[in-house]
Amino acid sequence: MPARLSSPSHDGRINLEQQRKRAKELLQRLRSGSAPEQQALLPTSTEPRLADAQRLIARDLGFKSWPKLKAHIDAVDFAARHPQFIADDEARTQHWRCGSDIQHSLQLAGFTGAFHMFTDPLCMGPVRDLPPAQYQAMRVDYISQAYGLKRADVQRKMADEYNQLPLLEDCPRAVLWCEADAYDQLFLIRLLSSLDRGPQQLELIQTAQVPGVQRFIGIGQLAPDLLAWLWPQRQPVTEAMVQLARQAWAAYCAPSPEAWARLAHRQDLCLPLLAPALLRQLQELPGLDDGLSLTERLSLQIIAEFGEVPLGRVFAELMGKREPLPFLGDLMFHAVLRPLIDSPTPLISEAQPELEWARRPLTLTALGERVLAGQANWLDQQAPERWVGGVRLQAGQGHWALDQALHPVWRA
Repeated sequence: MPARLSSPSHDGRINLEQQRKRAKELLQRLRSGSAPEQQALLPTSTEPRLADAQRLIARDLGFKSWPKLKAHIDAVDFAARHPQFIADDEARTQHWRCGSDIQHSLQLAGFTGAFHMFTDPLCMGPVRDLPPAQYQAMRVDYISQAYGLKRADVQRKMADEYNQLPLLEDCPRAVLWCEADAYDQLFLIRLLSSLDRGPQQLELIQTAQVPGVQRFIGIGQLAPDLLAWLWPQRQPVTEAMVQLARQAWAAYCAPSPEAWARLAHRQDLCLPLLAPALLRQLQELPGLDDGLSLTERLSLQIIAEFGEVPLGRVFAELMGKREPLPFLGDLMFHAVLRPLIDSPTPLISEAQPELEWARRPLTLTALGERVLAGQANWLDQQAPERWVGGVRLQAGQGHWALDQALHPVWRA
């Protein structure tokens, strides 16, 4: 892979003068013949020009041309200096997010509306269609056990957040902030499907990528200026979106993943980021051959490649390079790996338990190597019970699994 021409942004901010300097430096290398990989991308019959170097820099950052790069930088700068929300009665707005990661940045950017969190990690543990009290008790039991948290604290936090949902109904305006991963998209359909009456004005800001950011993980990584830039891009939530959310939520809560899979494979949904997120979440069902979720399989592959590696490094490698649609926090990832470590038939061996969990070295057991190679199935061993949405997975019993085409099949 060619060396990068520029320093990719993490928070979305791009300095135009810095890019101009890099373009001039690249031009010198092109003319001296010391940048052969980039030289090959230019016409051979003409002397390299500054415009050529600028175009290469822009494309390296994800833009089609230098003018498009400049236009984006100008738009972000304008949004920061002339925030449209000041003249848009933003103070009456409720901002809803599946975490607290943008609350401070919203304030720094000048947003003054009310901020609400809904942090139930719907991408993990049982999610079933139950009456509210039973549903919350089910989620509290799972979260407190999986994450090692005090049940009373989890119960209080969950009750507070679910009790806030009615605030959405009939409020003057609400904006939902989402990205493309399963954590956010499940938050989106949960909120929309819960509405009996919507706000007077309900809008959605969602994005799968931000120009200039090499690996966009989520809105929380963006600088305040970029939140101001996203604000004018919000779109109204339509009745069709609400109906789709209700359909998707019912499918996700069902004991069979068949309806969920049909939605996940569609290309025409009015919530455009929903199908890819549902498809990625579908891959948390066990593979037909090895019984592993995609997260489990990628984690075992990383451990196998490193030989011995701290758990925190596995998480960093997974989120930074391997995971196609990052959705896990570090505590969530730890909860994913614990059953593979603590089972009577473990796939992973953990050393030095006196260390904090992120620093403990991990290696594969012999069984872990066999399962990763497809020579044994994890759900034929003593794998702990696991849920993906409304789908229950129990070792030694018939269960839903995914074939190579990512369609659910029943494995007896």
